[in-house]
Amino acid sequence: MTRQNALLRSGKGMGTPSAARKKVPHVAVVKPAPAPEREDHFALRKGVRCAGVHLIIDLHGAKGLDDIDLIEATLRRCVAAARATLLHLHLHHFQPNGVSGVAVLAESHISIHTWPDAGYAALDVFMCGKADPDACVPVLREAFKAERVEVNEILRGQAT
Repeated sequence: MTRQNALLRSGKGMGTPSAARKKVPHVAVVKPAPAPEREDHFALRKGVRCAGVHLIIDLHGAKGLDDIDLIEATLRRCVAAARATLLHLHLHHFQPNGVSGVAVLAESHISIHTWPDAGYAALDVFMCGKADPDACVPVLREAFKAERVEVNEILRGQAT
């Protein structure tokens, strides 16, 4: 007899739900700043106002793509170079090789997926506000000793 079946037979947990509410700590409601004083964190790129700059970066002939410590350090250097704010960094090391991960930023994110056997890595660098996503490109080229780097740019949420 499983524990779940035993609980169902005993009738425990089957009563009428309590109407009593748990005490929730008081949460202060802050009045939003007036619109002219609030930053919208949009970016300005070559005179175009947009929600953010999204760089699609392909590294070819790259080295160290299975070195999770190198990848973590490189993502942290990218964040610093771009003058962004790191909120969370998560990496996963696949077996037999390869790494996928994301650096979650206040300004958006940097993600990486590597194929060490092919010497290839795919990265997304998406940033809004005053962060500088272009600053990540030389950091990535140097850290992974890429023979070739391809960068495609998308201006997300262009204001009309």
